[in-house]
Amino acid sequence: MNFLSNVVTFQNLHEVRRLCHWGPVIALSVISICSTMAILDSIIWYWPLDTTGGSINFIMLLNWTVLIFYNYFNAMFVGPGYIPLGWKPENQLEAQYLQYCRVCQGYKAPRSHHCRKCNRCVMKMDHHCPWINNCCGHLNHAYFTSFLLLAPMGCSHAAIIFIMTMYTQLYERISFGWSTVKIDMSAVRQFQPLMPFSVPAFAATLFALGLALGTTIAVGMLFAIQMKVILRNKTSIESWIEEKAKDRIQHYQTGEDFIFPYDLGTRWLNFKQVFTWTGSPKGDGLVWPVYPKCHQHTLTIEQLKQKADKRVRSQVQYQAVENYNGACCPLSKGLQTFFRTPCTEEPRIPLIKGDTILATRGTKWWMYGDKVLNEEHNIVGDRVRGWFPRRCVEKCHYDTAASNSTSDKKVN
Repeated sequence: MNFLSNVVTFQNLHEVRRLCHWGPVIALSVISICSTMAILDSIIWYWPLDTTGGSINFIMLLNWTVLIFYNYFNAMFVGPGYIPLGWKPENQLEAQYLQYCRVCQGYKAPRSHHCRKCNRCVMKMDHHCPWINNCCGHLNHAYFTSFLLLAPMGCSHAAIIFIMTMYTQLYERISFGWSTVKIDMSAVRQFQPLMPFSVPAFAATLFALGLALGTTIAVGMLFAIQMKVILRNKTSIESWIEEKAKDRIQHYQTGEDFIFPYDLGTRWLNFKQVFTWTGSPKGDGLVWPVYPKCHQHTLTIEQLKQKADKRVRSQVQYQAVENYNGACCPLSKGLQTFFRTPCTEEPRIPLIKGDTILATRGTKWWMYGDKVLNEEHNIVGDRVRGWFPRRCVEKCHYDTAASNSTSDKKVN
């Protein structure tokens, strides 16, 4: 009982609520279905207690399952690591190079970003992943990437088991016309367990095969994307910041030579910043090793320049000409708006005719921006931003001093 009381704390119970989300529910369901069906089919196809090959196959299958769940739950519950609330740099002069977060009432450390889902500033934030219902960042980046590697490998093994099970159970019952295609099954048929392969079992195996193949392709692509940024010691957000830096320099012809500061020069050194033998990444999440020609605030200074450029470009205001209730897929706003809704968990903001919005980006059918609030909300630090249908707004052909002051106050 003492052991349980030490492990099960109120904080841990609070974290367990992360499981109550569509992402973990789907992810764990897929893993459980593939693992369970693979174990049952491996008993039908290759009895583990009869041959050495069957034993190895069964042990490997259990090994994939344990490792996948281990890395998945670590990625979810260890978390990315958060910047302490109210954090300030030790050298106060460095504060001028950092962004201030009104929500966390502190400065954003280098490589950190505020996550609206977690409502905290996240260390070395890569992205907020709905499948683990948590951010991928400094502390759990290795666990998350390991999960992305192990899941396709385990699903590939399970897919082979599904295919061989269906083949061995059906090739004697149904003629496929494959007279020249024969696989020697004498080694796996020395013992046939009393588990009938009925029509429901065939349907379940076929369904699990589809899940396994889909997971292998989709998660495998995500793993390739993650490894691409890890080998350059970047995050997905930092890759986007670097692209915007190049666009800003080219647009304004400043002649700057932007160098990404955290690329240490070799893939091996970059790899070791995330993956270690202890399982814990290097660094405290606040101070980072940098390229010799750069310093700790090279990237944060670039972010401040991009924020200033963004404020300049967002001076053009839009005014709501139609009411919008904030629905994710509003059918009343047209079929194109309904089917072209942004594939993101970012919020939608309801609009009332006459509202003023500062749009910062958009697509052909949707726009993203900040709603201009009254002075009371600005003092408190409230901020309402998100997506809204483009047809609901029209560009304002005038400027107001109030809009400029509101735009200048945006720092988060």
